[in-house]
Amino acid sequence: MSRWRRGPDRPITAFRRSTRSVAAAVTAAATILAFSGVAAAHAGGIRSAAEQSLAVPTWLFLATGGAVIGASFLLASFVTDRAFIRAVDAWRRPLPSPGRAAVLAGRVLGVAGLAAVIVVGVAGPERAGRNAAVMLVWVGWWGAFVATAYLVGDAWPAVNPFRAVAAAVPSLNRPYPDGLARWPAVAGLLALVFLEVVTPLADDPRLLAGVVAAYLAVSVAGSAVFGADDWFGNADPVSRLLAAYGRVAPITAVDGDRGDDARRLRLRVPGMGLTETDWVRDRSDVGFVVAVVFVTTYDGFVGTGLWRTVATPVVDAGVPPRVAYLGALLVGYAAFLALYLAAARSARRTADTFVSAATLARRFAPSLLAIAAGYHLAHNAATAVALAPTLLVALTAPLSPPATLPQLVVPAWFGGVGIAAVLAGHLLAVWVAHATAYDLFPDRLQAIRSQYGVTAAMVAYTMVSLWIVTRPAGAPPFI
Repeated sequence: MSRWRRGPDRPITAFRRSTRSVAAAVTAAATILAFSGVAAAHAGGIRSAAEQSLAVPTWLFLATGGAVIGASFLLASFVTDRAFIRAVDAWRRPLPSPGRAAVLAGRVLGVAGLAAVIVVGVAGPERAGRNAAVMLVWVGWWGAFVATAYLVGDAWPAVNPFRAVAAAVPSLNRPYPDGLARWPAVAGLLALVFLEVVTPLADDPRLLAGVVAAYLAVSVAGSAVFGADDWFGNADPVSRLLAAYGRVAPITAVDGDRGDDARRLRLRVPGMGLTETDWVRDRSDVGFVVAVVFVTTYDGFVGTGLWRTVATPVVDAGVPPRVAYLGALLVGYAAFLALYLAAARSARRTADTFVSAATLARRFAPSLLAIAAGYHLAHNAATAVALAPTLLVALTAPLSPPATLPQLVVPAWFGGVGIAAVLAGHLLAVWVAHATAYDLFPDRLQAIRSQYGVTAAMVAYTMVSLWIVTRPAGAPPFI
């Protein structure tokens, strides 16, 4: 018997401890929600969230949220049985796999949706609130479909219309440059969010159709040079984003992400796909994970009063607004990345290990995706629910929809869903980091100490995310 297993009752003891840990975390989160009363859920591309306010001081709310993450780390530290941790990580159950008909239906639906966005965006109503293309992109795809990637499973490989079109074009199949790695996907994700913020992409159907068409052209060109597998596996930001979110989901395809009918589906514990070691391969993958965490934060931050306060003197000094927004994007991303890399270096010092900081950064990075998923849900859930009937009615007559479209009134308590999503994402991230540490280090104390820096970074991300979620939503100023 190895030195870290003391007896046959060890997994039961660990299970009881982990149950108490989860119960304590849930109780703490419920206490926050009870005291917070009504909180504002920031809207996504279509900024329509109702302005609401907290019933307690903001500093107390944020400190409590950060304390929950710190406490969850301390509680998780009591779960030291490696057999139990590995059992949670490795648990899988087979599910019925999609057949050829389902895969074909997904591809047809994806291509039809792409065509509808371009055609209706150009020929449909000019007002965004009545245009089905705008609703389809921001409500149907970004608000609802992307959420299914981390709540259910990543179905984008089977639906991806850009890949379906690009795969039909002959390719030169030139080798993808190793030096590029996934940096084009990082740049593309930052560029897409910047474009969404500084242009009326959510308010101008013609502009939206043009951007989607341009994205299709870039996808076809990249696939024509490097092949669809290399382009969508490395450089395409949307495919990389949804594949990353899919690691959080409870359903996975064990045969890769190509979306063919040979995929076999498996049910797993949510978040356990983040502990796999073969998909975050180098610094560019770490950079992409941090970008996923950052972009939704940035999209929310630029709608807050604090950003208006910061940007006003800059714009008044003569700096073009779009330059100010670009500066905030680059500085913010650099700060998020620097914070995480500093956490990785701290992990190496506190764990007193010969494992490099680069390796630690690569191994712990996936845990951040649970944070990103929670914030995406908090950021977009209210808007997706409120505008779901608008989308459905607009799709019945996309070129000439009714003059008045229905919209749900989201109840005041729905703001608590966003806060709960942020906290749940961070709590899951703590467990993923815990499982990763025990996979990395043979010594228990070393495994616990290695998480200090990452947990500190998570607390910082938590407080920033909760602060943004609880701010009244508004349109970005000056643009």
